[in-house]
Amino acid sequence: MLFSGTKLSDLSKASIIIILTGFALVGGAVYFFTELAAEVLEQEKFIVDQAATDVVRSITTPWMDAFWGWITEMGSVLFITIASVALLIFLLFFSPFSRWVGVYFAIVMLGISALTKLLKVTFERQRPEVLAEYDGTGFSFPSGHTTGSVVFYGFLIYLIVISPLKKQVKWTINVALGILIALVGLSRIYLGVHFFTDVFGGMLFGLAWLLVCIAALEITIWNQRRRQSGSVQNLVKGKTERKQEKG
Repeated sequence: MLFSGTKLSDLSKASIIIILTGFALVGGAVYFFTELAAEVLEQEKFIVDQAATDVVRSITTPWMDAFWGWITEMGSVLFITIASVALLIFLLFFSPFSRWVGVYFAIVMLGISALTKLLKVTFERQRPEVLAEYDGTGFSFPSGHTTGSVVFYGFLIYLIVISPLKKQVKWTINVALGILIALVGLSRIYLGVHFFTDVFGGMLFGLAWLLVCIAALEITIWNQRRRQSGSVQNLVKGKTERKQEKG
């Protein structure tokens, strides 16, 4: 884990900066999402949505339709669900990580699914187009493909970061995953089933939920390691005292 087995006094300046940056990102994401959500709730129209639609219409080609259709499947409910179940099994039974990692992964995925559905019903924003072929049905805000991708692939990025892989390999994989997240979001705009603000709102909300869950996971692991360390110290102390008594 990023901060497992540490004490507050052990944290370096770099670690403190990372923690504070994480809080700032969560705060910023929540703030901007709230502002955007308020405008959507008031049925406001955004210039950026129309601009994005105009750009898409000017570059549409058959091969791009096929490409973006394939990309959007990487964020579909079916694909994310199957991949999540496979990853959960690995985390719980085969990975070197704490079982808490698997537990929190389940929480982060089930949570984003439930929260996204709740938000869609709350805002009841209509889609620019209804296309069942690309899962373009139901309400529009925020984009479910986007929130699901941010959380699922974002958690993979976290796992790569805490893995023992070489730094160069970590960077290569995580940059690719970051690009994939962005492409899934863009695919929803290109295919015409979401507005730009649906995707942007999904990015913000997904990022905030992911960071909150990872922070909770790190705190859980930290406390677990601290209790284990305390138990070991007490055991050693007890053995030492018994030896002294015998002596």
